[in-house]
Amino acid sequence: MKTKKQSVRRLATSALLTVLVTGVTLLGSAQENRPPRQGGGQGQGRNRDAGGGGGGGRHDMPENKTPTSPNPGQTVGLFLNTPKACPGYTLMAPKHNTVTYLIDNQGRSVHQWKSAYEPGQTVYLLPNGHLLRSCMVRVQGGTGGGEGGRIEEYDWDGNLVWEFTHATREYQLHHDIKPLANGHILALMVERKTLAQAVAAGFTEQQLRDEFLVPDAVVEIEPIYPKGGKIVWEWHVWDHLIQSTDKSKPGYGDPAAHPELVDVACNGRATAAFWNHMNSLDYNAKLDQIVLSVRGCNEIWIIDHGTTTQEAASHSGGKQGKGGDLLYRWGNPAAYKRGTLQDKQLVQQHDALWIPEGYPGAGHMTIFNNGYDRGWSSVEEIVLPVEASGRYPLQAGKTYGPEKPIWHYEAKNRTDFFSAEISGACRLPNGNTLICGGIVGNLFEVTPAGEMVWQYVNPMVRGGILAQGELPGKDMRGHLWNAVFQVSRYAPDYPGLKGRDLTPQGVIELPADQKGKTGMHLMTEAQRTDKPGGGGGGGDGKRAGGNRGERPPRDGQPGQGGGQRPPPPPDQQ
Repeated sequence: MKTKKQSVRRLATSALLTVLVTGVTLLGSAQENRPPRQGGGQGQGRNRDAGGGGGGGRHDMPENKTPTSPNPGQTVGLFLNTPKACPGYTLMAPKHNTVTYLIDNQGRSVHQWKSAYEPGQTVYLLPNGHLLRSCMVRVQGGTGGGEGGRIEEYDWDGNLVWEFTHATREYQLHHDIKPLANGHILALMVERKTLAQAVAAGFTEQQLRDEFLVPDAVVEIEPIYPKGGKIVWEWHVWDHLIQSTDKSKPGYGDPAAHPELVDVACNGRATAAFWNHMNSLDYNAKLDQIVLSVRGCNEIWIIDHGTTTQEAASHSGGKQGKGGDLLYRWGNPAAYKRGTLQDKQLVQQHDALWIPEGYPGAGHMTIFNNGYDRGWSSVEEIVLPVEASGRYPLQAGKTYGPEKPIWHYEAKNRTDFFSAEISGACRLPNGNTLICGGIVGNLFEVTPAGEMVWQYVNPMVRGGILAQGELPGKDMRGHLWNAVFQVSRYAPDYPGLKGRDLTPQGVIELPADQKGKTGMHLMTEAQRTDKPGGGGGGGDGKRAGGNRGERPPRDGQPGQGGGQRPPPPPDQQ
């Protein structure tokens, strides 16, 4: 399958995971994965004057950990490179800049692409050597975090060969895109719902923190070269809700009896406009399924891509016969009323990815577990309880397995590794894992035993490049200016690199004799201490129409996202 999963990503086999080692815990280990503290600055009730956001309270969040080099005086660039590192080239799009870099394991740039936009948020090297890049555009709407709205494709020489913009006050692409083998692109999208629509769907006014919602959707885009695209498939969470507060409203039922549906109160706290806050998606061609990282609910969800758009808006049809209902969910059983906070295993996670065929652990899933306000991050590998047919069995009254990850990485001193937001992790073909501590621009690789064998710190910040010895300042969220959303590594024999000039062009960072002269290290913003803003409303606090605006052409009929939902199906366990 021609996706990021073909890039050199992911972790180790079960055979390698037979001993407990420094920095790594195995299934059944006594190491705990504590849930976040209650509260966390989430706020109670609606904020009628500010936008929604949805990441969680920031003034309770512990400090993100800036990496320390083993080499005196070094602050950026290559910290570590050992023979155990997986060969290849790492694709990196600094979050606050417009250049995308391909670097070798020696920390040298071998190629770069220039855009007019900051990333929004992911980038991919395609098998033809082109760069597929999501971009951040500014619109009145949006999400309040992870904004995208535009996709670009550049050839190897940096020529823009395709562009597509999909962002208005009523809808916007965000966070992640995924290239498919047929040339189409899957993308996350939010769509705006009014307060009245949210209340009609079963949300309560007391529950809602803002005057509107921007629930998530997934769209499949067929590019129209050189500019434009057609939406040929779509799925909307709005079509798969359940609520247990008002019998007179659609979707009334018991969430515990319907784990295939999404409880309007699934996140267990005051609901911000960016309710679901999805931040990644991945595609499994063999199963024809999509996994979604749903940060707002501390869960991952799997849905059936083998549906029509009409079936995706319903509770039946498709390869699994369940329409667009959830096939599987994991991380927080309390979200479907079959557990408590103590059962939660994911804490505002990112980057849920299937491990590709041919890699150690193939078919398993890796997840970057941010740990938001618990103060430390980890990486989990889970074995999905999937049958050959693509079905995920669930016993009545039970929760979806597994009970614990099969592999787990954290720092020996767990608080030494912490990136509260963004970030990612992926399996590499030699069994190592490539990890991106996104907020602090810390890219590193670990073995199955938890040994760090490669480390690089991004020197690119907003406005320019740091000199060796300089430290990046922080933006208002507490993110360093050298933040990176996530990274991928591509093997030397990857088709997109065949015949390309990969001559090293030198390191990116400026020499140490420029320390203190760049001015880049002086850039800071006042730390944000309130709730995150934005959330799809531009902070205007006004109620808006609930239509989807002027959308690109599509095949078939749109989903039912703005209207009455079909009733939940009868209990099926």
